[in-house]
Parts: sequence; structure tokens; C-alpha cells
Amino acid sequence: MVNTASGTASERRQRPRQDAAHAAALGVANLNPFGDLHTLQHLSARFARGLRHVFEPILRRATRSWAEPLSVMRFADYVAERPKVLTAWLPLAIRPAGSPVTGHALLVMDGRFTLEMLDLYFGGLGEAPPVLPTEFSPAAEALVERLGRSIAEPLAAAWEPVSRIDLTPGRVEINAAMLSDFDAEDAVIVTRFGIAAASDKPVFVDLVYPVAALKPIGASLNARVHGRTADPEPKWRNGLARAAMSVRFPVRSVLAEPIMSLGALIELKEGDIIPVSFGQFVPIMVGTHRLGTGVVGTQNGKAAICIHHLEQLDLEDEHP
Repeated sequence: MVNTASGTASERRQRPRQDAAHAAALGVANLNPFGDLHTLQHLSARFARGLRHVFEPILRRATRSWAEPLSVMRFADYVAERPKVLTAWLPLAIRPAGSPVTGHALLVMDGRFTLEMLDLYFGGLGEAPPVLPTEFSPAAEALVERLGRSIAEPLAAAWEPVSRIDLTPGRVEINAAMLSDFDAEDAVIVTRFGIAAASDKPVFVDLVYPVAALKPIGASLNARVHGRTADPEPKWRNGLARAAMSVRFPVRSVLAEPIMSLGALIELKEGDIIPVSFGQFVPIMVGTHRLGTGVVGTQNGKAAICIHHLEQLDLEDEHP
């Protein structure tokens, strides 16, 4: 991210950001004590995959979402780079498992995007006023807080490989200066997420983490997150196998499928006989798949089929 010396807000969003690993220079305090932030970038990518499920019900369109590269900066610099228009600032209390609140993250959304979602939520076409108001209505604030509660669960799930945390939304602010838990000189990690429907121009939502709030789990953030998980426990695996083996499937056989014209069907009456013929072997079906063939007969006074041939099923080819 860059300062507001030149360029529009949209142009600033498109410019490359400074890499998080090189945020410190000689004679300047190091804002980032967590190294290259590879782990946090990985967690952001995990969270981005589920973020679209939060916005799709409101946008009423299929969306795609992704995580932008991280950046580390002073909170005052981040605020200065934001457009000087209506913005929603929603604090999210960070509570690691078994610990008190260590600080607050911020969910930051553009006011225009917020008002477009509000219009869609109440059945409109997703239109915001040409001139944005100076503050949010109670309904708009309630919508932002609802979004905060909706992202809390997938965000906590994304963090789980590193630390179990709870995130609790607070009250929406429209002025960053009113955020009591943030000081201008505080170092923050900015994680930005893009959201786009079809070929529409993307909108961006920011999650801002104070470095101080993450220090209690700093050791975990310095570790690498590995994609491979541990092998399942034998007891769990055996239970899953038993459950799978007890699934019931309908097995049927088609003796004959005579074909008749519509005229002949209309003229049918009680007592009429429909002639059928079938060969020595009849198909045996499981669901929509052919299990094999068999011979029709009886066993213990009941109709039965003796299996003559079994098809070789390739289960991997049965599913896309």
C-alpha cells in the first residue's frame, strides 16, 4: 500500500504493496516481529476460500474471493490511505482459548459497498445513493455487525491450525479516531480480500490485526503451516468403514421392457395381456449402475435370481 500523495483511491488499490518481510529499514523501528508472515498469508488464503459463502446470500450471485498479499504498517498510515468517504470500522475482539481478550482486529468495508448490500438485503437492485451520507443508518450498522458475526466462525476455523481463538464483533464506527483500542503509532498487519461476482469489478474488504494483539501467539505465527494432516486414528477409521459398509442400496432386476404405441396404451382395458419376452440372463441393477447378470428362478418358494456374471466397477470413474 502507498500513501495518498497522488492517484485516486482505486488506483492506490491496484499498486503493488511493499513486501511484509522488508517493512523495516535502517534507523526505523521494526513493525513486524513475525518474520515473513508466511503462516498468516496461508491462513488468509484458507479464510478467503470460505469468505464467498458469507457474501453470496446477500449479493444473490455466485462470487469468487481471494486473499491479497499482506502488508505491515503504522495504523495512522493505513487510515491515511483509506478513501475519505463513509467507511465501516467494526472491531472484533480477539480471545485466544483459555486467555483474556488480547486486543481487537478490524473488519473494514467501504461505505458504498455496505449500502449496496443493504439495498440488496431489503429486495432492491443493489444501488447506493449517488452521494454517500455522512453516517450509517441503524439498519446498515446492524448489517455490518451481522457480517462480522458471520465471518467470525470461518475466520476462527482458518486460524485453528495455529491457535484456537474466538472473535466477537463490537460496535460499528464511522471514524477511525473513535476506535479506543488503536493508536496512530500502533503496528498493524493488513490482510485484504477481493470479492467479485462474475466479471464485475471486485470490491475489497480488509481485516486489520494489531501486531500487539498477536504477540501472545507469535511463536505459532513463526512456524510453518503444513498441508498434510496426521493419519486418522484406527478406531475412527474402523468406525467409518463399518458405517460405510452398513449403507443400504436398492437392488433390482428388469425382466422385460415392452414397447407399445400411445394408441395401444389408450385402448388397454382390464383383462388384456401384454406379451413380454426375455432371454436367459437378465440385468441386475444397483441404483443406476449395472451390477451384472443373472438367471431368474425360485428359492424356498420365493422368486430369486442366481448371479451369473458380475461387472467390474471402477469407482473412481463413477464420480467426477
